[in-house]
Amino acid sequence: MATGSSRLRDLQAFDDTKAGVKGLVDAGVTAVPAIFHQRPDPVPVANPSDVDDAVVPVIDLADVDRDRVVVQVRAAAETVGFFQVVNHGIPGELMDETLSAVRRFHEQPAEAKRPYYTRDRARRVRYYSNFDLFQSPAANWRDTLSLEMSQEGPAAPEEMPAACRSALADYLAAAQRLGATMSELLSEALGLPAGYLGQDAGCLDGLYVGAHYYPACPEPHLTLGTTRHSDPCFLTLLLPDTAMGGLQVLLERQWVDVPPVAGALVVNIGDLLQLVSNDRLKSVEHRVVASGVGSRVSVACLFRPRYASTREYGPLVLASGSDDDDTRLPAYRSTTTAEFLEYYNSKGLDGRSALDHFRLPPPPISTPSTFASSP
Repeated sequence: MATGSSRLRDLQAFDDTKAGVKGLVDAGVTAVPAIFHQRPDPVPVANPSDVDDAVVPVIDLADVDRDRVVVQVRAAAETVGFFQVVNHGIPGELMDETLSAVRRFHEQPAEAKRPYYTRDRARRVRYYSNFDLFQSPAANWRDTLSLEMSQEGPAAPEEMPAACRSALADYLAAAQRLGATMSELLSEALGLPAGYLGQDAGCLDGLYVGAHYYPACPEPHLTLGTTRHSDPCFLTLLLPDTAMGGLQVLLERQWVDVPPVAGALVVNIGDLLQLVSNDRLKSVEHRVVASGVGSRVSVACLFRPRYASTREYGPLVLASGSDDDDTRLPAYRSTTTAEFLEYYNSKGLDGRSALDHFRLPPPPISTPSTFASSP
């Protein structure tokens, strides 16, 4: 077993190549290096034949009955935390071209990608392998091109790599519009005005984009594409690789495959929305398994304020006397995006939920006083 110092040396040597996991594959690696070895997961994987396809619901956003759509979104967000949307307004051709563009970037020679390789979070466009390479217990078999965007728009187009600039810029503009629609539906699902989450709470004030590439792995049983985690945001829109699959969600103590649906986008609740909704909406843990056959690409859009934002968020607690039976005490202390992300990034994907760090202890249980009976 590698010592701490030798592991650190191996991590640094891998990072210094600035070629990512794709660089290992291009070099002809036939065994997964020890820095990527994951501990065995005791959680079983559900047999797909035993899982109802509707467990991760598919919601048609073209349904003219908005109340019905809100009910479906509420049911999914309060239980599974994941759902897929179809007829969402983003053309299938643009989705396909976006995935192809991301693949083009990642499959370039290492020399073409190196200028973008950095761990400096001040850079709006970054290429790296594992944001938590030096923090997590094991590295993931994944490389990422990331973009930080503000409410006003994306990183300047000229900052984006030429290999994916046009398609990615068009897709992200469309994704921001869809994010606004989803925030309205989720606001109404919470019984709030449609503009609450997007305008009053500021969940659309920023956008982190992770354009991921998962190379084929020579020993997929030893590692993962993405370790078990939940997302540090309000809301995630995922453009998946339906040809490859690989996304699993943790439901009822088992890993359940998210079935690929042609033309669909995957939506999931993030940690900050679970915090703000005071546990009404669920940020569910998920992971991506490694594949021994073919590479996988995806584009994850995480809606949240910029990393340095000092805006404070706390649980929404219904006023006393509300007709809603869900009145409860705050489950979390207030936090800022900067504090939440700093904690999330400092621990890395270590299998622990960041929400636990911000959860308030339960109030003491009061017991009725007892008095000695009169003689």
